[in-house]
Amino acid sequence: MRAFVRMRELLTSNKELAQQIEKLERKVSTHDAAIVGILKTIRQLMNPPEPSKRSIGFVELQEKKS
Repeated sequence: MRAFVRMRELLTSNKELAQQIEKLERKVSTHDAAIVGILKTIRQLMNPPEPSKRSIGFVELQEKKS
């Protein structure tokens, strides 16, 4: 009798454990997507575009014809 009670307890605890693991897997998968997005943004900030180079010397402005 005790053996059957113990087996039933183990089965219910395994179901609960399986449910908890499944919840954690769902959380991790959503966090993974967020972490990937954050890392992409950080990489973009680490490699800013090169500023445009200005020419050295005097540049004559063109007048508008009216």
